Amino acid sequence: MHDTHDPAVSGQIELSVHDLGQLWQSLDPLPFRERDLDQAVEEYLVASAADIAKSTAIEIIVRLPKAEAARTEAGHVGDAIHNYFVYRAGVIDRELRELFRTGRLSLVVGLAVLAACIVAAQIAVSLVGGQLGRFLEEGLIILGWVANWHPIQIFLYGWQPLTRRRHIYRRLAGAHVQLTPT
Repeated sequence: MHDTHDPAVSGQIELSVHDLGQLWQSLDPLPFRERDLDQAVEEYLVASAADIAKSTAIEIIVRLPKAEAARTEAGHVGDAIHNYFVYRAGVIDRELRELFRTGRLSLVVGLAVLAACIVAAQIAVSLVGGQLGRFLEEGLIILGWVANWHPIQIFLYGWQPLTRRRHIYRRLAGAHVQLTPT
């Protein structure tokens, strides 16, 4: 596989293969239209698509020998690539739902810990007093906020890489695939 031009400008991603089998994972037992792309092929397509402007349509050009292009399976390459990236976008949808579910649960736990720490801090100040009471108060307040770090990280930053990847998968699912015999 190699790239012969800049996909960021043209919207075209070129793959050169010697046989169709190079596109797919070799141990995948599924029918041709449902097979998983080879990991290196997927990474190449995703990296190339990420560099293409969002307003530019993506076209995947698969260059292969004439004998390979004449095979029956060659007529299904476009559908197989489409199906694969629709599936991968669906996986990301499920991961996002799970991430937000985890975030909500973590937020409930974190807020409960924060509330308990605030109450415990007030009790520590009134019972112990002095520098030790102040030390315990500050430590408990910090502990309460640290308990909220995970949900804050999820809701502020954790979802962004997944949505970017899902967008790329959706763009690749909608890409026009052209086989070009060499």
